[in-house]
Amino acid sequence: MRSTQLALLLSSAVVVHSLMPISVSLHRGRGGKAIPPAISADEVQRPIMDGPGPAVPPGASQPEPNGPQDHPAGGPGTVILSDVMGKDRSINVFAGLIRDVDSLSRRLDDLSQNSTVLAPLNSAMDNLPRKPWEDPEDYDKSGAEAYEGDDGRDRAQNNIRRFVEAHVVPESPWKEGVKAKTLGSDSTEIWWEEKDGNRMIQPGNVEVSAVASSVSNGEVWILKSARNYS
Repeated sequence: MRSTQLALLLSSAVVVHSLMPISVSLHRGRGGKAIPPAISADEVQRPIMDGPGPAVPPGASQPEPNGPQDHPAGGPGTVILSDVMGKDRSINVFAGLIRDVDSLSRRLDDLSQNSTVLAPLNSAMDNLPRKPWEDPEDYDKSGAEAYEGDDGRDRAQNNIRRFVEAHVVPESPWKEGVKAKTLGSDSTEIWWEEKDGNRMIQPGNVEVSAVASSVSNGEVWILKSARNYS
């Protein structure tokens, strides 16, 4: 009988000993519930960022919300007119002509010179009464071979330059009602106004289809028809 009691006592001691780590690692809170011990501040995993927000590469500086911009007030960033001319396929005929005129190409590439480019649609270029390089006076003076040879090419290039310059206003922003002259030799002043919800260039009632681009040194306006450049 005594041997049986001794065996039971030894068995109970083993069970109590095996449960001791659990009883030591826990303490009792209110209501008798087991609560894990407090974790020290050094053991807490710190977050990568202080709060929600975009990931920023190491060493990258955050932009100042109201800080200085890297571009003038004329348009966003350092994108310039020469970067955007020709990107809109609806005006690529005119864009090709403007690239052929060195003085205008340099102007569109110059951040110090603002311009409003009035670019006719390809369909408007197709509907011109004559090609941009043609001039009736050249045919009157030189006949059907007016644009043959070196002299003819020079005449054609001058006519292209005149056509393109008649579609570039040397200022931007160009405010409504402000009269301005184009780069062309024509001394006629032009302006624009809102009419029935449409932007119209006067004189001539030339409708602006859209403002295609607004960049650092000006804007590109798409015209539904060409200006009278004769």
